[in-house]
Amino acid sequence: MKYLPKSKWKKAGLILLLLFGLFQFYPRPEKNISSVEAKNSIENLFPIPDSVLTILKTACYDCHSNNTRYPWYSNIQPVALFLNKHIVEGKKELNFDEFGTYTGRRQQSKLKAIASQVKDGDMPLSSYKAMHKEARLSDEERNLVTNWFRNQLNSLNR
Repeated sequence: MKYLPKSKWKKAGLILLLLFGLFQFYPRPEKNISSVEAKNSIENLFPIPDSVLTILKTACYDCHSNNTRYPWYSNIQPVALFLNKHIVEGKKELNFDEFGTYTGRRQQSKLKAIASQVKDGDMPLSSYKAMHKEARLSDEERNLVTNWFRNQLNSLNR
């Protein structure tokens, strides 16, 4: 295997650094921050205990609500595009601030899916937990959230 001379590595590094710098001028997506009261929020639909709501706001709301808490590195490209993609996809799948606009059947489906995904550890996503240690749920927190969502599902099925 033939290695590149140091001068070629330096040149490649400078080119990559230049491209990275230029990429910073690429327009950043609009931030997911709403000043409008979330009248259709799940919080207005169901009485959520503070313990569950705290977990949801810490581990779920950044991608599944109309208000994201942005870390410092969200201002760097391509991270801004990566985060925006996750937020858009997350809100498309489930938006706690719009939960009241879902049909009864969709609400039931979402309650069931949330309970299952949290219980199985599929949510929050590993990529989110890697950067947000506060979103790494303990077994107790996972059980608390799972049981609350199952109870809400059961109350809708009565």
